[in-house]
Amino acid sequence: MNYSNKSEKSIEQKLTLTVKKCGGICPKFFSPGFDGMPDRLVLLPFGKIAFVEVKAPNKKPRPLQKARHRLLQKLGFKVYVLDDAGQIGGIIDEIRTT
Repeated sequence: MNYSNKSEKSIEQKLTLTVKKCGGICPKFFSPGFDGMPDRLVLLPFGKIAFVEVKAPNKKPRPLQKARHRLLQKLGFKVYVLDDAGQIGGIIDEIRTT
């Protein structure tokens, strides 16, 4: 496994653990036949939901992923790109307050 994959996995694990500590769940999201969807759903108490694309540090979403993010945003969903574990608290706070 290369360094970037290891980093992405570490960030993803921190996200799921933090969401769990907040009383929510963060299932891996699979969408067969509809590629480019974000990696994780963040489901928090009181019906708060968002999608999170987890990337290795300094990596950006591919064009298809960006298109899916725009589609979800047009439908009214929050979509986040997470490439640094330090962003997790801010993302969760924003999901909770919107």
